[in-house]
Order: sequence, then C-alpha cells, then structure tokens
Amino acid sequence: MEETLTITFRKAAASSLAGVGLVALLAGCGSAPSSDNTSGGAAASDFLPCIVSDAGGFDDKSFNQSSYEGLVEAADTLGVEPKDVQSDKEDDYAPNITNLVDQGCGLIVTVGFALADATKAAAEENTDVDFVMLDDNSIDLENVKPVVYDTAQAAFLAGYTAAAYSKTGVVGTFGGSQFPTVTIFMDGFADGVAYFNEQKSKDVKVVGWDVKGQTGSFTGGFEANDTAKQLANALIDQNADVLLPVGGPIFLSAIEAVKDSGKDIAMIGVDADLYETAAADNGLFLTSILKQMKSGVTDIVEAAGKGDFDATPYVGTLENDGVGIAPFHDYESKVPADLQGELDTIKAGIIDGSITVESPSSPSTK
Repeated sequence: MEETLTITFRKAAASSLAGVGLVALLAGCGSAPSSDNTSGGAAASDFLPCIVSDAGGFDDKSFNQSSYEGLVEAADTLGVEPKDVQSDKEDDYAPNITNLVDQGCGLIVTVGFALADATKAAAEENTDVDFVMLDDNSIDLENVKPVVYDTAQAAFLAGYTAAAYSKTGVVGTFGGSQFPTVTIFMDGFADGVAYFNEQKSKDVKVVGWDVKGQTGSFTGGFEANDTAKQLANALIDQNADVLLPVGGPIFLSAIEAVKDSGKDIAMIGVDADLYETAAADNGLFLTSILKQMKSGVTDIVEAAGKGDFDATPYVGTLENDGVGIAPFHDYESKVPADLQGELDTIKAGIIDGSITVESPSSPSTK
C-alpha cells in the first residue's frame, strides 16, 4: 500500500453524539466502573434486566436483535429471567418503558435514539431504576448509561473494501431516515471510497450520498417496503455493483431489488454480521459494518447484575473493538488478495491517528 497519509475528511460537529460502546470494563474513553454501585443495583438473585425495542422489532436481524441477544446471554449467566417488550410504533415507547418499570425491572435497556425522550422521562421519574440508552448520548443522569459507536471508522474500511471489489466503478448507499446514526455510516463509507481513489489513483464513484452537501437517498423510515426497494433499484440503475442500505430492515428490500436485477451485486450490512443473521440470503454480503451491541449489552447487564452499574458514557471505536467489519465469508476468494493487509494497515492508521476519519455525526472520543 502506498505511503500512509494523514487525511481529515471533515471536522466533527461541536456537539454531536457523545458516547459509549462496550461496557466501561473495556479499554477506551471514560473511566472504568467503580466497585460501588452508583445507583442502587441489586444482588443478582433480585436483579430483573429488561429491554424495549424501537419500531424495528427484535426480529430485525440488526441492532434490536443483537441487543436482545446480549440481554438474554447476560441473564443466562446471572441465572435470572429477563423481560422484553417490543414497540411497533413511536407512540409505544413511553408506555412500554412504563410497563417494564411497573413490572419491577431494575435495569432497562432502551434500543435506539428514538427512545431517548421516553427514556429520559422515565429515568427522571424512577431514580431507583437503571437505564442503558443505546445509540444516544443526550441524557446526563446518574441512572442512565449512554452507549454510542463511532461507526464512521468501520464504515471507512467498508468503503475502501467496496471500492476495491467493484467491477463497475460505482458503489451506492441509501438510508432510512436522515438521522446522525444513519448518516455516520454513509459518511465513513464515502470517505473510505475517496481514500481508495487517492491511494490507487482510481475514480470509483459513490451514488446515493453526497458527503459535502450531506444530502442523499432516504426512505423516510426503517421499514422494509417498496420505497426502499425503489431506492435500491435507482442505485442499481446507476450501475452500482455494491450496495450499503443503512437502517435496519430496509436491507431486506434491497435484497429483493438485487435478486430482481439479475446482476452480480454485492451488499454490505450494518450493525450485525448479516451473513450470520440473514442466513437465507447471506451469499449476497461482501461484509458488514459492525456495532458490537450484543457483547456490549451483555457486559453492561452482567456488571449491573453484580451491583456494578456505571453511568459513564462510552464510545465504541476500532481501538476498543466496539466497531469493526465482518469477515468476507463467501467473498474471500473474490476480493483482491492484498485487500486484508491493506485494511489492517488502514485500521492501524485510524487507531494511531495518522488517518483521521470524522463525520459531522461522529461521537466525541474525548
């Protein structure tokens, strides 16, 4: 790979997401959790961990599902029976959280930034209950642990991968709603393509997202529907042979578009390794941009069950393994032979700061 350069694609907004990632038991920003319970956790035998989804549901094969699996794993380790409530629409968030509080939950994991307002209100009213707020850092309370991820770093690797793999010289991305937790993937992806072009003197084009203008293609929601399929088709019509759908179940609609096209198109998943979670169509996935939500929730819940809840915010990064990319799986023999070595070098550069990856939506790592 050519000489490593220090590259800053954009300065982060002054007050974007702050964050969290895996529990503070891992290395990273924020202090390690103290041995004292900061908000009255109970012994494991009396501990009731609970979770409420956003409108994507626990079967989204993405972050809701990963978070739920993390809670179940922790509950099994602690020897307790967790409770879960699925939200079908935004109006469900507040009553669903209240429902869990009324059932005696000692710790409630709320999945997704859309639950932030409802989580804050419940935490203020129930100071004896601990909350884990995934994908949002706007709540500053002693009984709320914010968890966010610098997915731009991992998406940068995925963008470089997409550009290296593409045969048409065009790759595409589209999102659900235009929220920071969505556009941060798209920013990192586009910047990774730009870095590939600079290093290789290539001109791979990104369609569906303009980094400078912060404008692009969005469905307006996170449902798998005809709008999502149409957007995927629009990118395919522009000759994209790698697609990155960002927004939970919308990737299912992109799969339909890819199959209908009859073209050789690879996909990149988000949040979870979709090769593993979307098994019926896993052969389509070149890689996935990972938020390690399952292991993060597991660690946080286990600590809370032992009386060590810690509200210190934490950002998941490449350095602390809070984010990353999945293996190439079936594409292992289809990508350039030297690609993994180049990605390892880029990852090291991002970690040591010689390659700076920033998005207007990047969480603070200070």
